[in-house]
Amino acid sequence: MDEILQALNDAKVDYLLIGGMNFLLRHLPELTFDVDIWVRDDAANLEQLNCALRRLGAEWGRTEAEWRPVPDDWRWLQGQGLFCLTTRHGALDVFRDVRGLEGRFAECRARGLSSTTGTGVRFIGLCDEDMLACQEALPPAERKIRRMEILREAIRRAKTT
Repeated sequence: MDEILQALNDAKVDYLLIGGMNFLLRHLPELTFDVDIWVRDDAANLEQLNCALRRLGAEWGRTEAEWRPVPDDWRWLQGQGLFCLTTRHGALDVFRDVRGLEGRFAECRARGLSSTTGTGVRFIGLCDEDMLACQEALPPAERKIRRMEILREAIRRAKTT
């Protein structure tokens, strides 16, 4: 994970760490198999993201037969809203928008929480209120109930301090 976040930082990608890894780093160890990021969705940032992906040896394809290293030209990133990639350092899911927070990247980034990994790599993660909003926007069968309970408790505690 650190190598992925460092590559994004080095390429000056504007992103938020979301999903299980963000939850794990701030609240509770939880099994997760990938790094999930939400990126600012504009041409300049997608170009920087593509540079980071290439440095990470990222691969992607619409089908298994199309799976290959990501292209030099960043415009392939405009083709859909979510990309599930592999890198030399693990799986990476890139979201151009996030359910429950649609169109509010800048607002969520402003509320994001700056932190570091255990080895000191800096990142900004989605705040608890926004993580909860994402969970609440999922179909009931996909919600992580325990995560939602922990987030609600953290939000409640933060309001009383």
